[in-house]
Amino acid sequence: MIVLFILIGGIFLISSNDLVYMFLSIELQSYGQYIFSILHRNYEIFTTEVVHYFSDPCLLAAMVPIKIYSNAEAEKDKILSDNKNKSGIYMWKNLINKKQYIDYSENLIIRFRQYFNINHLIRYNCMHICRALLKHEYSNFSLTILEYCEREKLLIREKHYWNIFNPEYNISQDPTAPMSGRNHSEESKTKISDSLTGEKNPMFGKNHSDKTKQIMSDAKKGENHPMYGKNHSDDTKKIMSDAKKGEKNPMYNKQRASGAGRPSNEIEVTDIKNNITTSYDSIREAAKALNINHTRIVIYLKKKKIKRSLIKVSILLKSYNS
Repeated sequence: MIVLFILIGGIFLISSNDLVYMFLSIELQSYGQYIFSILHRNYEIFTTEVVHYFSDPCLLAAMVPIKIYSNAEAEKDKILSDNKNKSGIYMWKNLINKKQYIDYSENLIIRFRQYFNINHLIRYNCMHICRALLKHEYSNFSLTILEYCEREKLLIREKHYWNIFNPEYNISQDPTAPMSGRNHSEESKTKISDSLTGEKNPMFGKNHSDKTKQIMSDAKKGENHPMYGKNHSDDTKKIMSDAKKGEKNPMYNKQRASGAGRPSNEIEVTDIKNNITTSYDSIREAAKALNINHTRIVIYLKKKKIKRSLIKVSILLKSYNS
């Protein structure tokens, strides 16, 4: 009989989708344990379980909600009057399809006033719960206050209830990471981009001070740099390269603005071994022809103290390909 109580309670608990059923199933399991304790005269276990059950507010709140408003439309005034100056966890439940939404608020009355504002629902119709309230109306929703708690514990307690109810109307998969399991749509990306373009950009018409620039620079130096002690893999290098090729290149089919960038230096390279001189339009072009990195030519210029601003530079090279 004791085992039967525990098994039935466990089955109800797994299949329950309602707070009342969940409470009854836990009661059945607890009842079996109480009987077992009494039969074996283990009053210590019995007393401990009873005290733990009725004295732990978090455990009690997980099973017995603080308040249930079965009809959100009919009980609107009561919802607002009961929750002044309170913070806590609440749950909307669609009485038609049984879907639920769980969230927290540091000021419940302000949050509930927003929900009862049709313009707010229309403005935030990207949220499932807002669309559902507009579609099914308040009379087909119940509102449950799962728990009143301190502001510092709101996020932790919300996650606790998510794990219990697995609410369908919540878009993200983790309350501590709102974008978990989600991606912005192309429309959302465009809106985000437009909201930060031109005069809407917080840095529009402004420049970072030298102090700010130094702070930003120091924040990426040495061990603070995300690539410190790391190297890009060959696959990553190829992806980065392909991302800038052809039409993907931001300068594809565009002409550099007049005076933009550093002007190219026409360069003459003389191989003193064969006494052959070749002209190139730029240092990079010369480096490519010689199969070397262009920085080697730049270093050579610095050592010889040759100014790169000169229109034509002659370099005597013994051999870069040997």
